[in-house]
Amino acid sequence: MLNRLFRNWAYATPPIALLLIGLYPFMGAALAWPLFLSLPVYMIHQYEEHDDNRFAVFLNGMMGPEKRGLSPPAIWIVNVIFVWFLLLAVFQLAARTPGWGVLAAYLLAINGILHVVWAAKFRKYNPGLWTSIFLFLPLAIWILATIPAALSIHIVSVVLVILLHAGIMIAARRPA
Repeated sequence: MLNRLFRNWAYATPPIALLLIGLYPFMGAALAWPLFLSLPVYMIHQYEEHDDNRFAVFLNGMMGPEKRGLSPPAIWIVNVIFVWFLLLAVFQLAARTPGWGVLAAYLLAINGILHVVWAAKFRKYNPGLWTSIFLFLPLAIWILATIPAALSIHIVSVVLVILLHAGIMIAARRPA
């Protein structure tokens, strides 16, 4: 049963994203609209990335056969635990200290930039590129433009997101 969950979770993201967007008006504006959009926009991105296991095929192919790559459970953990629940934690932090909303912007921006860099490096499409360009980067800019934060929060946010992405790459690059 868990194997089916690990392999098919991405198909729930479009309807959940629409549901979240529809729920926003009933939340009493506890969060800034661009910050709130980070979770449903990320879910739309995850669908582009993980439909038909495209991102795993891309990443594992990029790593080569001598590297472990990412398994379906690892991909689920990264995307559900380290994205959905991280964004929920950001929402909780931002409800108390709004500046922490920039953490969501850096999560979007750094992931989006990585997709653009991969496209330039390999001179081809990679799963998640279109939503990175047309959703992630504009939304990250919107969040950064509308949510003031102390320099220390910006620095901590960038470092956390870089460490998260570095951890994913280290896990994927382990020998097979």
